[in-house]
Amino acid sequence: MATGFAQWGNDLYTGRRSYDIVGKRRRWYAISLVLVLISAVLLVKPGLNPGIEFRGGSEFMVSGVPTDDQQLAVDTVQAVSPEEAPRVTTVGGSSLRIQTAELTNEQVEEVKNGLAEAFDVGQDQITSAYIGPSWGQDVSQKAVTGLLVFLLFVSLVMTVYFRNWRMAAAAIIALFHDLIITVGIYAAIGWEVTPATVIGFLTILGYSIYDTVVVFDKVRENTADTLEQTRFTYAERANLAVNQTLVRSINTSVVALLPVASILVIGAFVLGAGTLRDIALALFVGMFVGTFSSIFIATPLEVTLREREPRIREHTAKVLAARAGSDGAQGEGLTAGAVHAAAALRPGGHLGQGAQPRRKGR
Repeated sequence: MATGFAQWGNDLYTGRRSYDIVGKRRRWYAISLVLVLISAVLLVKPGLNPGIEFRGGSEFMVSGVPTDDQQLAVDTVQAVSPEEAPRVTTVGGSSLRIQTAELTNEQVEEVKNGLAEAFDVGQDQITSAYIGPSWGQDVSQKAVTGLLVFLLFVSLVMTVYFRNWRMAAAAIIALFHDLIITVGIYAAIGWEVTPATVIGFLTILGYSIYDTVVVFDKVRENTADTLEQTRFTYAERANLAVNQTLVRSINTSVVALLPVASILVIGAFVLGAGTLRDIALALFVGMFVGTFSSIFIATPLEVTLREREPRIREHTAKVLAARAGSDGAQGEGLTAGAVHAAAALRPGGHLGQGAQPRRKGR
């Protein structure tokens, strides 16, 4: 199996086998657009579930108790504050975390006494804390500032490195694509958004841009002399670059996702550790979506932008016209206009990777 995978990767790199990823870019655009729209709807309803760090409130931790009777904790809190709707979650295998809105000092003491009596534990097994919403707002503000600075530097560095603003624009659009879908899935699952979640969101941006830059580097290498030849279009050479880096993208993603998946499973179902669970979910979804965008969105989008350039558009028309002519335009007596029309009728406006013009028969 390993030999077959290696042979498949070798065939992709040499061009003996190729998938028309760039040529079918409208399909990928449609899939991504649907995912982004669904994510946008999920962000409105049900919306994100902010943790206590962002909304503020009182928190109680009861350790050394059975975790299957959460209703007992709810009843205890509501006996002190009837209008309260506390959030009770399991932490580890023998601790409960109860979060409420802001309570007075007297109410906090009453809840602690009530929990100690309800679960038959000592006061030393119950801790309480008040978390103000200003801390969460400060984290959110710094996260947004960090995101804007990150995007600015990424745009400048990529524009200078590739000497092409279109690659920077495509990479930034792919980043927003990854972020929106990841946040949307997080909203759909309904887990609380904590500072660990925000860290996970910011981390996936670095992973996504790294994967995209590797593909773009190969695109730049393959398309450096595109205008100096008439066998392949810019889109076809860019498509070859995506195929050549396909195995590398898959391998990198699998290696990155396996440990993150382990952390997610252990954090969510074994330890019940909220911090591990929150950051692992954001990383897992973000890495998966980032791999998709680096293959199916970033390069096709860059090609779409480049094909708006007159010289790229003229070169593409020249290659397609020559290819259409070699397919029998002379023998059938087609006019030059018919040759261009025939080329334009091909799906995506160009042929698949590896197509070469045939010699005219004498």
